Amino acid sequence: MRRKWLWGIIALVVTLGIFFPSTAWMHGRVTHYRSNYRTPLNPTILVPGSSASQDRFDALITQLRKETKTAHSVLKVKVATNGQLSYTGSIRRGDNQPFIVVAFENNHDGYDNINKQAQWLNIAFKDLFKTYHFNHFNALGHSNGGLILSVFLEKYFAETKNVTIDRLMTIATPYNMESNSTTSRTAILNELVAGRKRLPKKLTVYSVAGTENYSSDGTVPANSVAQGKYVFQNQVAHYTQITVTGDNTTHSDLPQNKQIVLLIRQYLLQETLPSKDRYQNQPRLSRSEDGEPDEP
Repeated sequence: MRRKWLWGIIALVVTLGIFFPSTAWMHGRVTHYRSNYRTPLNPTILVPGSSASQDRFDALITQLRKETKTAHSVLKVKVATNGQLSYTGSIRRGDNQPFIVVAFENNHDGYDNINKQAQWLNIAFKDLFKTYHFNHFNALGHSNGGLILSVFLEKYFAETKNVTIDRLMTIATPYNMESNSTTSRTAILNELVAGRKRLPKKLTVYSVAGTENYSSDGTVPANSVAQGKYVFQNQVAHYTQITVTGDNTTHSDLPQNKQIVLLIRQYLLQETLPSKDRYQNQPRLSRSEDGEPDEP
């Protein structure tokens, strides 16, 4: 009897000795797989600026479909003030680069509303992540849409686990609101600078400004767009400022500006462009800044 007990104890010890290391190994492999596997689905989330609806990017998407000859599917999400979501459109089966437009019932301007819209974006993002199971994405914001995305990345993005953002492009985003000052900061810029260490470290950011007269796009001062360097520079993997001049560089025209469409294709959608496209309508690259900016 004693021998049976002894053999039973030995068998239990051997079993546990195999089980726990195996479990730890499997857990490590699953964690490694989750952190390295990238889903084929890689959507681009687009956020319009103030007073714009979920249809704001229709002209841009039409232009991208025409130039890329890719029928990117479009899903539009509208977030009500109570957080309710309404969907139009769909993601077509087999389309790994769909566009998802997130807009808001309350699309008004102002510091408080931008913060509310970032919260509503978080509600939509969590639902999209749960429904479509992607683990990486790109984002595009026009005007205050870029501010909404920036606040979202600092305040709420970390709440959703096992998902990364690869690239963010902001177009005519007024990081210092309507201010043309290079020395004083508005409330939204102060908030973004204070929270910049929470930005995803592997993110690549492109901040695009349009200028009719090298100082403004008719609505947003170029200096305000440039203040984004105090938010992103030396906080994310890469930060680049780009200035587009010439035709169709007024604030409302910028999302469908031919030079910016080219930038979206090349940098956001990661297309390998034919040489005729690569050298045609090239924008003026103002500077690429990955170092620490001087504080104002």
